[in-house]
Amino acid sequence: MHVKKALRVLAAASFILFSILQTGFAKNPAKHTADKKFLLYVGTYTSDENHKDTGSKGIYAFRVDESGDKLQIEPLGLEAETLNPSFLAVDPSRKFLYAVNELSQYKGASSGSVTAFAIDRKTAKLSYLNEVASRGADPCYISFDKTGKYALVANYTGGSVATFPVLNDGQVGEAAAFVQHTGKSIRPDRQEGPHAHWIETAADNRYALAADLGLDEILVYRFNAADGSLLANLPAFAKLAGGTGPRHVAFHPNGKFVYVVDELNSTVNAFTYDAQRGVLKPLQTISTLPKEFSGSNDTAEIHVHPNCKFVYASNRGHDSIVVYAIDPEGGFLTTVQDISTQGKTPRNFEFDPSGRWLLAANEDSGTIVIFSVDEKTGKLTPTGQSVSVPAPVSLRFVAAE
Repeated sequence: MHVKKALRVLAAASFILFSILQTGFAKNPAKHTADKKFLLYVGTYTSDENHKDTGSKGIYAFRVDESGDKLQIEPLGLEAETLNPSFLAVDPSRKFLYAVNELSQYKGASSGSVTAFAIDRKTAKLSYLNEVASRGADPCYISFDKTGKYALVANYTGGSVATFPVLNDGQVGEAAAFVQHTGKSIRPDRQEGPHAHWIETAADNRYALAADLGLDEILVYRFNAADGSLLANLPAFAKLAGGTGPRHVAFHPNGKFVYVVDELNSTVNAFTYDAQRGVLKPLQTISTLPKEFSGSNDTAEIHVHPNCKFVYASNRGHDSIVVYAIDPEGGFLTTVQDISTQGKTPRNFEFDPSGRWLLAANEDSGTIVIFSVDEKTGKLTPTGQSVSVPAPVSLRFVAAE
């Protein structure tokens, strides 16, 4: 009897210890990925808007070790030769990488393309699988629905969005759904027609949001994961002020707030989000620029930090990243810092999986510059580290084997 009682006590103590450890992991997920090694894939422009060769040949890779006090990053070189892979996405299985090829013509049609690759997570090698037409010119964004069965693509010049099935072997199928946006807004130089710039599904996978720079709208679609269809929600969109130019969107992980970075007037628009009905309501508009700046500027990227406390956005022209603190109750933003990216024209930036580092892709200076992140204040500090890549515009991490 004494032995059985001792075993029961030992079992109870083990369960309590396990629960404490699990709670610790849940509260601090970033700290427990710090000893992992990753691959970093970089999408680029192989030619600029004037069709001039940038020196890039396609998608490049780096091996990244984040286990120490300093991010270790080793160049692996060109892994896939492909035209203008301007935005990348990795499927949830982490077996396949997909790129939109930002082209105005594909096989004689006014379209770009979507290209699928298999990932060798030991060597970083990308093996070509197939490609299909994106159904619109100059596709500039690709993401996956939460099941990983469909890729969602925004076609900028074509002003349309489409979904594509992902087959069992990783190949991408022909479009399952296609929606042509219509209309215009007040800037004849940039908003003469629709310009879809971003599309992703919300956390519950029931709705897909799309940012259209040309319409000054965030369109909301009811997404069906069974067949990849997109149907207009009611209401069908959230309207922004004329000349805003919404570019990219970031969901807050709590599902209550959405943040939109606006290319044309250098602002961030905050919205509350009703996840049950797919409805956005305006909350706040805040500048991405310091008051004393008077030059020209276009914003590019926006992310919520993994700890859910801060929003980051990039400026092209001011060539900086602005940091905002998030009010946890109301979702409002307060500017904390703006800091130079130490290069020209920062487009995409990305946090490493631990959340301790931010990597900024400076397209026109051909560099990726690394900053440390203060997780208490949100502020960025240059590490003095940078790597060279011709015309980098998209960054994606994949766990290495």
